[in-house]
Amino acid sequence: MRKLISGGCQCGAVRYHVKGKLGDASICHCRMCQKAFGSWGAVLVTVPLARLNWTRGEPAIFKSSPIVDRGFCAACGTPLFMFEKGDSNIDLALGTLDNPNIVPQLTSQIGVESKVAWFDSMRDLPQSSTEQTRSPTELAKLKTLQHPDHDTSVWPEISA
Repeated sequence: MRKLISGGCQCGAVRYHVKGKLGDASICHCRMCQKAFGSWGAVLVTVPLARLNWTRGEPAIFKSSPIVDRGFCAACGTPLFMFEKGDSNIDLALGTLDNPNIVPQLTSQIGVESKVAWFDSMRDLPQSSTEQTRSPTELAKLKTLQHPDHDTSVWPEISA
């Protein structure tokens, strides 16, 4: 039986499954990825389009160039993918996987002409956990409202 990988957006309106293993994962520093993700760039993992199935909702599409579509959740704005017209693969946003750690290693960095100047120094920054930087009162207020990292039959969950 083939391995089933699941993922989706932050609010749970859009969910997907991938049958089989994932392809290569890379960091893209291009200006389009910076704008699409509102960040320094994007971490993407390649998946054959034929093995991707949208299981809840459909992504909204923005054409970021004549040949590239970018999918996102229209309800919460989560960037979901990048797709180049005519390609048989789709590049999923790694953070949308229910378990991003199933990707053991990144294989490349692309679009480096747009890499922000401080990117390479991030590994040298001090690190701390959320519990170390928030008080117990603040932590109590941080109860997540996002979709859990697994499939649900109904979302949002209805509590009795």
